[in-house]
Amino acid sequence: MSLAPSADSRLRASDTSHRVTNQPPPLEERNLWLDDQPLREAAVRHGAAWARDELHAFGALCGRSESIDLGFQANEHPPRLATHDRFGHRIDEVHFHPAYHALMRIGMEAEVHALPWRRSQPGAHVARAVKHYLLTQVEASVLCPLTMTFSAVPALHRREDLAAIWVPRIIRPAYDPRRITPAEKAGATLGMAMTEKQGGSDVRANTTTAQPDPGCAGRYRLSGHKWFCSAPMSDAFLTLAQTDHGLSCFLVPRILEDGRHNALRIMRLKDKLGNRANASAEIEYHGTHAELLGEPGHGIATILEMVSHTRLDCVIGAAGLMRQALA
Repeated sequence: MSLAPSADSRLRASDTSHRVTNQPPPLEERNLWLDDQPLREAAVRHGAAWARDELHAFGALCGRSESIDLGFQANEHPPRLATHDRFGHRIDEVHFHPAYHALMRIGMEAEVHALPWRRSQPGAHVARAVKHYLLTQVEASVLCPLTMTFSAVPALHRREDLAAIWVPRIIRPAYDPRRITPAEKAGATLGMAMTEKQGGSDVRANTTTAQPDPGCAGRYRLSGHKWFCSAPMSDAFLTLAQTDHGLSCFLVPRILEDGRHNALRIMRLKDKLGNRANASAEIEYHGTHAELLGEPGHGIATILEMVSHTRLDCVIGAAGLMRQALA
């Protein structure tokens, strides 16, 4: 008599060994706002009761399986740098997966980048913080450009003529990644470039220089490098450079008003542990057009108007990641 197991018993054993019994079901098709009672109570307690309906809707959107899948896709297909086109022309373009663009669109249409600047009622900052917290639980990488765009508004008001041009562009609830002039865009985003490789977090050691552009008051040409440029496909950047008066802050557009690409070269994308779906880059300035923002020699104080607003979002993002891990 044969002791070998029959084909049927082998099949049954195989079926049993591949049953997954120790994993929770996917955390999807849920409303992230309704699931979070402490969040709901805090939002009402701190003045955002008026936003409950839109926070309810945004929580439902963030909890959909389609939204969550966008985060997975954006991480599985990280950004790619194209320094030149196939004809040899310098283009300095970063190509993103469509999922990344879809997530950016969700964030900007929900005003995560601009809500308090568009609506001045009490609790507007709270409502925006809740949306930031919820979107973090879908995919945190897009919060970098959304946060910087939001945080740039107070700094831009250091020069009201620039603010009059740029603030209306960046507070629009629309995402527009097209390579066109800022004036033509449905909505614009802002980034930041401070750190240099010889100075690190000590920005006073920056060596990038700014020379006045003859005949154009307030305009300069920058030469130098930045070791870390966040979101290099933004429409403009706040950056630091040395003038005769000391370290100063500048606004650097990526595409000039006449449609030409500004002389801002993306050297390479950073190889990062986290934040994979968002691009971070090393860049160089080669006579790059820039507008002085704030007083010459007071660059750190000016750009800190932006930096200080990003710090709150760092806390919100960390809390959102902890909430998602707990849930």
